[in-house]
Amino acid sequence: MKQIHPLANVQSVQIGENTNIWQFCVVLKDAQIGSNCNICAHCFVENDVKIGNNVTIKSGVYLWDGIEIDDDVFIGPNVTFTNDKYPRSKQYPDKFLRTKIQKGASIGAGSVILGGITIGEKSMIGAGSLITKDIPAGQLWMGSPAKYIRDI
Repeated sequence: MKQIHPLANVQSVQIGENTNIWQFCVVLKDAQIGSNCNICAHCFVENDVKIGNNVTIKSGVYLWDGIEIDDDVFIGPNVTFTNDKYPRSKQYPDKFLRTKIQKGASIGAGSVILGGITIGEKSMIGAGSLITKDIPAGQLWMGSPAKYIRDI
């Protein structure tokens, strides 16, 4: 049974079983969220967002159009995603950049993920990192800009 906090604004009906959405979250009508997810307080999920199963999204994360998150992903508090390489007020691209977080990846608190990036399966991003390019599967990256640390 899904649990949606009464202080959340959830417009989507595409939410799997056993998913919790906490207070002060906004989920737009076309967003897709899988089963057994935990969307913590103060999160925003835009329309063209797909979230797999068993995903944890900690507080203060905003998921913009073009973001796809596979199963078993952890996104730490206040991770920042972008989807427009050259943003301007009231000027929108024809198509937003696509960002893919692959199965089992973990992104540490306060990291910044530029639009159009793929973070590979079971990779790990250290807290506070700036991700400017694709991250291969099974690697630990840290820093600003992030650098390869080791395989995990």
